[in-house]
Amino acid sequence: MNIELEQLIYALNQRFKTNIISTDFQTTPLQGGTVGNVYLITGIAETVDGEKLPYRIVLKIQKKWERYGDPGSWRREYDLYSSDLGSTFSQALRWPICYHSEFNAEDNEYHLWLEYIDGVTGLDLTSDMYEEAALELGRFQGKLYEEQPAVLQSLTNLSHPDFMKNTYLHYRSWPVVYDYIRSNDCELPLHVRQMLIGIDEKADEIFTRIEKLPLVLCHRDFWVTNLIYAKGKFALIDWDTSGWGYLGEDLASLIADEGDIDNMVENYQRCIPAYYKGFSEYVDVSRITDHCVYEIILLVFGYRLVEGYIHTETYDEKTKYVHTLQKIYEMKTKPLMV
Repeated sequence: MNIELEQLIYALNQRFKTNIISTDFQTTPLQGGTVGNVYLITGIAETVDGEKLPYRIVLKIQKKWERYGDPGSWRREYDLYSSDLGSTFSQALRWPICYHSEFNAEDNEYHLWLEYIDGVTGLDLTSDMYEEAALELGRFQGKLYEEQPAVLQSLTNLSHPDFMKNTYLHYRSWPVVYDYIRSNDCELPLHVRQMLIGIDEKADEIFTRIEKLPLVLCHRDFWVTNLIYAKGKFALIDWDTSGWGYLGEDLASLIADEGDIDNMVENYQRCIPAYYKGFSEYVDVSRITDHCVYEIILLVFGYRLVEGYIHTETYDEKTKYVHTLQKIYEMKTKPLMV
């Protein structure tokens, strides 16, 4: 890949808050796909005084693409970093610092030069970390909900409150998954199939209940790979799906989106009380008697898990999808750890 040296030096100037005159660099892909790529850039930068400064910095290159039901998502992270949203974070939950951003309208592409944070992420997160993340998420959303800072009204590129509902209805209208769980060929356990069919039958009533919950700023991709835990604090990356959603949406992602399957039920029991504890530091939640997190998990991930089960070829992967659905089934009757 081609690194714009001028952009890199400018970002390093912001990183070190000093005058960088030259640098070498090496690039390592961190993740990527057809619509965007993320690289770790490392090297030694030299200041005007001859000081040598080793560095690690992240370059995210995002190209235009269209997500179903959310056409503005591809450039949302650039728009958010260009806003004052960063001022609303706490030290305990924040996004990585953006040292420099460039938008190329001709190519419909942008570059973000971001802070590199070395910490625990993904399946290495412990149940204690899940619970702490839920607490800090609740605090963040509760503070914004109560204070309604001006920046919230200035954000014009956010996903719509109905995004979750519309995505579910889109999945439900897809015969590949809808018909499969109702067919004689379905190999999923009967109780799992009945769980999914039951959600479909009650969907209208469930969405009526969900839509009575507070409307909050959601990350909408709040899963373990986007959380980095370092020095007792969380950094949250990949904000391209964020927007207005209902209380508990992000919590559903934390618990059920490719997380720690073996401890999923425990995390469900621990995270919901922690989340509400954090939110209640700013907002009275005593009137909320139905958190709907279990239902949100099924609405968001039920058919996605079925899709994964249908299309994977390996026995181990199929077993993982069934195991996840089984854990969701077990959540229904488990008391929360208050």
